[in-house]
Amino acid sequence: MLKAVILIGGPQKGTRFRPLSFEVPKPLFPVAGVPMLQHHIEACAKVPNMKEILLIGFYQPNEELTRFLFNAQQEFKISIRYLQEYAALGTGGGIYHFRDQIVSGSPEAFFVLNADVCSAFPLAEMLSFQKEHGEPNSFVILGTTANRKQSMNYGCIVENEETNEVLHYVEKPSTFVSDIINCGIYLFNPEIFQHIGSVFQKNQQDMLLEEPTNGWHRAEAIRLEQDIFTALAGQGKLYVYKTLRFWSQIKSAGSAIYASRLYLDQYHTTHPERLATNKEGGPKISGNVYIHPTANIDPTAMLGPNVSIGTGVTIGAGVRVRESIILHGANLQDHCCVLNSIVGWDSTIGKWARVEGTPSDPNPNDPFAKIDSETLFREGKLTPSITILGCNVTIPSEVIILNSIVLPHKDLNRSFKNQIIL
Repeated sequence: MLKAVILIGGPQKGTRFRPLSFEVPKPLFPVAGVPMLQHHIEACAKVPNMKEILLIGFYQPNEELTRFLFNAQQEFKISIRYLQEYAALGTGGGIYHFRDQIVSGSPEAFFVLNADVCSAFPLAEMLSFQKEHGEPNSFVILGTTANRKQSMNYGCIVENEETNEVLHYVEKPSTFVSDIINCGIYLFNPEIFQHIGSVFQKNQQDMLLEEPTNGWHRAEAIRLEQDIFTALAGQGKLYVYKTLRFWSQIKSAGSAIYASRLYLDQYHTTHPERLATNKEGGPKISGNVYIHPTANIDPTAMLGPNVSIGTGVTIGAGVRVRESIILHGANLQDHCCVLNSIVGWDSTIGKWARVEGTPSDPNPNDPFAKIDSETLFREGKLTPSITILGCNVTIPSEVIILNSIVLPHKDLNRSFKNQIIL
């Protein structure tokens, strides 16, 4: 029997995703037409003998999350439960806090997945790899190759090239260590809790010796990467399975558009029914496009590549949309143009208006390049990136918005470039 744990974080973890995370918890933001989390759940549900999926985070239970869990259980015919942390406990502290729930029913192994990654999720391959490598009680990290410079933004893994054992692990090193990076997807067995428990006991002892500190420094706040993997490396317990399939982080809104492209491309093999096609009386489709059945689109519109159209969206005559996510209820009026942008819920773009951002894709000439985790400002200036319109934003006719972030409920009356519009 197997289980899966998905770490969904909490409200303060979605700061780089604002203003989009104001309206919906980041893990439920739609990527390629479905909530980000649904890609994880679908991959877990496909693994043979998977009995339960647990979500761990510190979001307050809300109607959206409850509805999503109910619908996912119905669709995938598997038990899915949300376990709420009392505080941010880190990637190791959360699973340790709920260890009794995870080991209930005596699973032989369980996956741990971070919610803010986009991946082909080669979970069955990780299981096969674990059976072929090391002891039955070994642990597996999913790894991939990054370029030399970008590798230092991730957890870096030095492996034994013959056995794939992890010999050395460093989280975000200051100098180059290895081009194999941690993908945030793990395969554990219950023995991992002995190792996390040792760190917990050490944290308790350290706290007794220190003066009272702020609430963050709790004994239960444990990080898998720095506290567990670093110690396990070189002990014959930790192995890396390297994937050549797609993987990316989803830290910012710009990375959501890139993740959408990766998932839309995967739909050719997993969900061809989700991809729009050119039909008589329908819009012109170029490349991979997802259109929700409730969207109303004029046949003279042109969509794609890499476009996702949400529920109840209205798109008028002659509209052009490329490399963008259009969210629920948005209205794109005749002849407007949307490029490299996210258009928020119930927003309106007027006739002949132009909303455009700068793509933040990895270098297409480097097969190992990853998307950069952009900072909002660089050298005192707003970093050019995709344009984001929060919910209920109105862009009047013939206005141009370039490389800007517009907070919710704004009615603009002029053009903007490289601005955060509060």
